Amino acid sequence: MMICQADHVRKNIAGNEILHDVSFSVLENEKAAVVGPNGSGKTTLFHLIARIDTPDQGAIAIKNGASIGYLRQLPDGQGRVAREVLMSAFSECRKVERKMRTLEKALATASEARLEKLLADYAHVQEQFQEMGGYEIDYKIDQVAEGLEIKPLLGRPFASLSGGERTKVGLALQLLLEPDLLLLDEPTNHLDILALEWLEQYIRQYQGTVLLVSHDRFFLDRTVNKVLDLDDGEMIAYKGNYSDFVKEKQERLLNEFAAYEDQQKKIKKMKEAIKRLKEWANQAKPPNAAMHRRAKSMEKALDRMERLKRPKMEADKMALDFAHGNRTGNRVLSCKDLSAGFNHKPLFEHVNLDIRYRDRVAVAGPNGAGKTTLLNCLLRKWRPIHGAIHHGTNLNIGLLSQHVFEQEAEKERRVIDVFREHAQLTEGEARHELAKFMFYGSDVFRKVGSLSGGERVRIRLADLMMKKINVLVLDEPTNHLDIESREILEEAVNRFSGTVLAVSHDRYFLAKCFNKIYWLQNGRLTREEHFSESAHTS
Repeated sequence: MMICQADHVRKNIAGNEILHDVSFSVLENEKAAVVGPNGSGKTTLFHLIARIDTPDQGAIAIKNGASIGYLRQLPDGQGRVAREVLMSAFSECRKVERKMRTLEKALATASEARLEKLLADYAHVQEQFQEMGGYEIDYKIDQVAEGLEIKPLLGRPFASLSGGERTKVGLALQLLLEPDLLLLDEPTNHLDILALEWLEQYIRQYQGTVLLVSHDRFFLDRTVNKVLDLDDGEMIAYKGNYSDFVKEKQERLLNEFAAYEDQQKKIKKMKEAIKRLKEWANQAKPPNAAMHRRAKSMEKALDRMERLKRPKMEADKMALDFAHGNRTGNRVLSCKDLSAGFNHKPLFEHVNLDIRYRDRVAVAGPNGAGKTTLLNCLLRKWRPIHGAIHHGTNLNIGLLSQHVFEQEAEKERRVIDVFREHAQLTEGEARHELAKFMFYGSDVFRKVGSLSGGERVRIRLADLMMKKINVLVLDEPTNHLDIESREILEEAVNRFSGTVLAVSHDRYFLAKCFNKIYWLQNGRLTREEHFSESAHTS
């Protein structure tokens, strides 16, 4: 049975037509993904489904009585600890629990005349509480909190949590609410590999319908059985997971392009035939009326022909290719018996790592394990508690941090000024280069603070591309990038002639680009000999 259906939906925002003609349907218990480049309208569509906004034309129908869960805003946790925020998912159940407690107090002081009725009332309320899962509330909260790795946060005031921590609590709240239709917009943000694997299993076993947006290709492959492709304001549905979708879409585009070319050849032949008929008709003495009529008939047939739209074989993409710097020595970066942490409390101890010329080395592991601290130690940006760090000869290191342009002073600078700081280019040349990173026209004069997370990563990548680096260090580089941009980054990393060191939770990126993958957990760094999308050390 259908739970959600869109019928020829159109939506304009600030004069731009975001959704042009969107139709699709989602069945009960389906797990579906909405995919498309950044800015294609995925979040706009979720707002329409969740009744936060309304379409300009068309309609979105939701099954009568179906509940919708959507993490649009962080929950109001004012004056509450995180566990109390999660307890709000069971508000109806807790009302029944309060009735039970009131009846228990009444039973303790009841007269014999009232006792029988109170016992009957209590039995009824207790049965209701049990049917609502009241005795499982703490278990459910602990299960979700443990899976999303927020258990240590439950006793802390919600207002004291970081943005990422609040987002994870908000995600946990939506999972605990168990709506009939669960909308998840980038649920994988802020989750490490262990939490991702838990969430994948949770979604697969979820009893309701899930509609999600994610740029994590392994996550999509392991959770969804339908893909809704949103591009150029229109939507096409595909059965299967993300890998099935990629294959089927490519086949469809090739078939559409072949049909388009065939039609173009037919149109060209018809136009040539019409031209010849008119010429022959006019050359005849007297002019041939029958030929004129035949030419006119063919023109009408040509006008009636439904013209096929030329399929867009490739979306606008970044042109990313790191400039080649001078070669480093064979030994690039290494550490021996390294320990580091905060306030003399080590995050990791006795770490040994040896990175050689042209190595592709990645470090994965749970949040908080010390991956970024390890990077900073190797780059000599953080002083270790113990151990030795060695830098090879002729290093020109380029760093893409997960905290891109977060300083207030940086946010006030213009895109073109940031880019030209290291690129010795005229304004015209700089604008030409920035267009390769999809900064067109007046975009180059925008302030960095107004850019989205993905746009900030793009300008930093553009900056790195000009520096002729020979060691590329990436700290969560795929955060905020859409799938197309991730694929371009992967291609650029694989073409790069120098050495690459990265920290990432993106399993597809890890598997495609790195030949040495390490797992950092519980203070220990271990080599993953046979890394796959699910490989990790517990």
